[in-house]
Amino acid sequence: MRRLTAVLLLSGLAAGALAADPAPAEQAWVQRSNAYTNRLLDVELAHAPEDGSREGLAKYDERISDPSLADQKAERLELEAVLAQLAAAESREADRNVRQDLSILRKAFDLQFRREDFELAHEVPFLNASEIVFQGLRGLLDDQVAPERRTAALARLRKYAGLEAGYAPFTEKLEQRVREQIAKPGVIYPSKDEVETELGRNPNYLSGIADLFRKYKLAGWEQPYERLKEQLIAYDAWVRSDILPKARTDFRLPPEKYALALEDYGIDLPPARIAAMAHAAFAQYQAQMAPLAARIAKSRGLASSDYRAVIGELKKRQITGEAILPFYEERLHRIEKIILAQHLVTLPARPAIIRLATAAETVQQPAPHMSPPPLLHNTGQRGEFVLPLNIPSASGGAEDRYDDFTFDSVAWTLTAHEARPGHELQFDSMVEHGVSIARARYAFNSTNAEGWGLYAEYIMQPYEPVDGQLITLQLRLLRAARAFLDPELQSGVVTPAQAYDVLEKDVMLSHAFAKEEVERFIYRAPGQANSYFYGYTRLLELRKATEAALGARFDQKRFHDFILAQGLLPPDLMRKAVLEDFIPAQRPR
Repeated sequence: MRRLTAVLLLSGLAAGALAADPAPAEQAWVQRSNAYTNRLLDVELAHAPEDGSREGLAKYDERISDPSLADQKAERLELEAVLAQLAAAESREADRNVRQDLSILRKAFDLQFRREDFELAHEVPFLNASEIVFQGLRGLLDDQVAPERRTAALARLRKYAGLEAGYAPFTEKLEQRVREQIAKPGVIYPSKDEVETELGRNPNYLSGIADLFRKYKLAGWEQPYERLKEQLIAYDAWVRSDILPKARTDFRLPPEKYALALEDYGIDLPPARIAAMAHAAFAQYQAQMAPLAARIAKSRGLASSDYRAVIGELKKRQITGEAILPFYEERLHRIEKIILAQHLVTLPARPAIIRLATAAETVQQPAPHMSPPPLLHNTGQRGEFVLPLNIPSASGGAEDRYDDFTFDSVAWTLTAHEARPGHELQFDSMVEHGVSIARARYAFNSTNAEGWGLYAEYIMQPYEPVDGQLITLQLRLLRAARAFLDPELQSGVVTPAQAYDVLEKDVMLSHAFAKEEVERFIYRAPGQANSYFYGYTRLLELRKATEAALGARFDQKRFHDFILAQGLLPPDLMRKAVLEDFIPAQRPR
């Protein structure tokens, strides 16, 4: 089941594609590494062609994945054969960087196989057909996809609907796959909250598919779309009748499953240990917020200086409608000027992209996020800072409105995290530096990606106005709350109601944002929320160690440029690179 769910994650930060062709002289080791990695990648993309399309490979555009167990077993055998070849090559490889990349590949697939084995042995999956199909079509129907490639979405649509020779309806294959798991003894059903919530949002995907075809003015999509729509509605009815009554009311994962999730997200500490660290940091951040809130309250004549009341007042000044995009664009320009003046990091000459999300995109990714560019065969595509403004309710009716992303003070932090100097710079720099495929795709985890995003907020904070600094700390408080609420929900120490109290009353999130967070903890991505706090903690520790080693010779711009140039290395490998390469290079000869 891993391959189907992985396809969906690629719409957000997990969209690790591949490095563009490197400069032949200075990146010879990258070429050598990529030659090894491409053997594995060719297998994966042959079995997940939607992924290949998103990575810029047009040869996959008319193909769709096969969700059958037979296809997964065939892919596993092919991957194992290639990995055996790479294991032999690793023992002979002379280049240290290439050996490191081969180690990354070995560890990545070891974890992938362990997760697949657990899922096959123990789980009945919730495979949301509407979401999978929407994402498969969305990868082709996009402004940054060449117009001549978009027509392939028609072929893909017909194949999903089973209207092409040799193709059964996609929903039939998904249902067959789920039934195979149901037939196994002692299997665990999906969470009832997950199934009910996502089924309630599926009408947004159905309308979103039609909207995409209309937007790009493709002809001949209506009839296959109507057939596919009927199939998706029928599939949801089957899920309601055959899966939902057996869905588990306890959202908590088995401990083995949660441990695998933490490992996949790059967290190598026991859940109780990271929760204890996060509780301590939460209290520390609250203490730091108090004097900032007092300054704001005094300067603005507010009745209360408590940080909660001050944040509530700041949120009242909402920016709406057509003013949102130009406001964020202007804020980005101010941040770029600070980056240059304070010598924080090297900026590219090209502008960053910010846009509003569609309704269907909002269902899939309800928070502001970075949509990375394809890193393989990139023909000029760039990452996008996407701003969803609401989250549809489970009933598909009225929407809970956020007030968390569209007020003046928060724009400093969100722009620093998602755009510059955060994820936009992080991902687009990989295109420009030609980092190896192993580091762009297989070393990727949430800890090394989100750690940089939160660290980007940290380096910007001293140069922001006092209200911006307060909100930066508010969102740092949120990351600490995530890192104890997620494991404590999974262990049963806290309840969802208690989590809502922390998020709404102490962190000061809107109910919509708090709902998104609780859904993340209990079924969207248990374990992932820990990665922001943990990655930031590890990166901050590395900076302090580097400052101690270099003293007056420490140059933060060089340090940050070096970090970005490494690609998405896990914390341990990043530390090794800094200690063995960066620090010696900065010392006098």
